[in-house]
Amino acid sequence: MAQESVAESVAGQLFSEDGTSVFAVLDGASISDLQERLYDLQPEYECLYTGELEPDMAEVAPYLVALQKGSQFTNWVIGKGWGKHWGIFAVTTVDLRVLRRHFRTFLTVYDPEGKPMLFRFYDPRVLRVYIPTCNPEELETVFGPVDKYVLEGEDPGTVIGLERYSGLLSQRKTPLTTT
Repeated sequence: MAQESVAESVAGQLFSEDGTSVFAVLDGASISDLQERLYDLQPEYECLYTGELEPDMAEVAPYLVALQKGSQFTNWVIGKGWGKHWGIFAVTTVDLRVLRRHFRTFLTVYDPEGKPMLFRFYDPRVLRVYIPTCNPEELETVFGPVDKYVLEGEDPGTVIGLERYSGLLSQRKTPLTTT
């Protein structure tokens, strides 16, 4: 599938709702030049980790980035990252600060013995397996202010849209078109 066709098709899925904003949660550990791109292209973004990070930690940290339809950064993320588990997308009506606060609550989870562990929810391979296991209360927590999650399928030729309806999960898998 041509890279440009994939990017157009994914962008069509992301930017289809008027009155919403689109964000990406990007995994610095999967994107070798993410910090350079954030600095050069200057989208609105925040690291999900707090405080002053050592350079090696900042390089692999997750970043919440506001995406603008047709921007150079958005086109780069979709065009180069789709199918490479760079991150997930969230469609919402809230701003970056509110969404960052929401996502920060998922960075640490605890095993049955109470031991803290990092939860890499921003890896599409993790989120697409985790969300279908959630009960209605867990879905409410995971979605919070997010109207829809969009992520690559196990087959990168598929886009997955995850939404809630009446407390239940709606999962739509759409083949990407080659136009």
